[in-house]
Amino acid sequence: MAGAVPAAVLREIGGTLRVEEITLPELGPGQVRVRLAAAGVCHSDLSLANGTMTQPLPVVLGHEGAGRVMAVGDGVTGLAPGDPVVLNWAPACRECWWCKAGEPWLCARATAAWQRPYGHLADGTAVYPGLGTAAFAAETVVGAHACVPLPADLPLTEAALLGCAVLTGVGAVRNAARVRPGESVVVIGLGGVGLAAVQGARLAGADPIIAIDPVESKAGLARRLGASQVLTPGPGLSRRVRELLDGRGADHAFECVGRADTIRAAWSMTRRGGRATVVGLGPVTDQVSFNALELAHFARTLAGCFYGNSDPAVDIPRLLDDYRAGRLDLAALVTEEVPLAEAGAALERLGTGARSVIVFPER
Repeated sequence: MAGAVPAAVLREIGGTLRVEEITLPELGPGQVRVRLAAAGVCHSDLSLANGTMTQPLPVVLGHEGAGRVMAVGDGVTGLAPGDPVVLNWAPACRECWWCKAGEPWLCARATAAWQRPYGHLADGTAVYPGLGTAAFAAETVVGAHACVPLPADLPLTEAALLGCAVLTGVGAVRNAARVRPGESVVVIGLGGVGLAAVQGARLAGADPIIAIDPVESKAGLARRLGASQVLTPGPGLSRRVRELLDGRGADHAFECVGRADTIRAAWSMTRRGGRATVVGLGPVTDQVSFNALELAHFARTLAGCFYGNSDPAVDIPRLLDDYRAGRLDLAALVTEEVPLAEAGAALERLGTGARSVIVFPER
């Protein structure tokens, strides 16, 4: 089953993504070869490309992917050629301390595949899989535990978003913050994750839901997905939010950008005793400051959230139930469909829409 496939390869930090031929290995025990149908372009891919997140190079980016199983290695059960799957870039081992403590999204071994070469370039150089999945390629090889089965009738272009944006955004609301009906929610940043968080807030019965983004053209989509108010950043933003919430501030604020100033804004928009959840992933050089008095005085909770505090094996079936019932709109999150050759350009356009999705032709 080994053979060369086209993939978007990053050879150096800050470099240009280029489509090259890579050779994937024969399957080992417990491995699965997947033919990609679609891959979402996520801000985490940009974070790998610009060095915010570390990853051995050269690397095939992409982690939000869906496709069909081509072949399975020895010992793989529950998956067969032709099965549709969505990739899980942080698969749990089910054996480490965090997994046994009921926090599989923090699995100590989830990132092991990120650090191992999984194929090689035409010149023989070893190449690494971005976040362990390498979804910006026509085909990939992953562990069976990194594949979550999908129903046969789900459009794979939409299903790809379940692998990161939707799990992270909806999971932040459901799993991390546990928003209750009637609680007020603010979502800062309306990319794929933020718009999924807006939908998650609606699913949770939150009211009102205030969405914030500098791109005014996103307002209509945000309202369609559940936002009751859409604001653009500017002077006095926190005051404007509190005025919409009887002067108190929000029960919950979700920061889906990953910057110190927006984290600080989420904190300031939250009421006394409320909760600000940081979903966005920022650089280690961006420091957030709080004074000693306000931490005790406001009695707020500031919490991080990784992968929506989700267990894909449990949460994806629940999201599929929401999708089938018409409560979750996946198609609305797809801003554009592009070929693999435009992966780099799609990275540069991040922030202008919801999700760009790379679509692969049938092979």
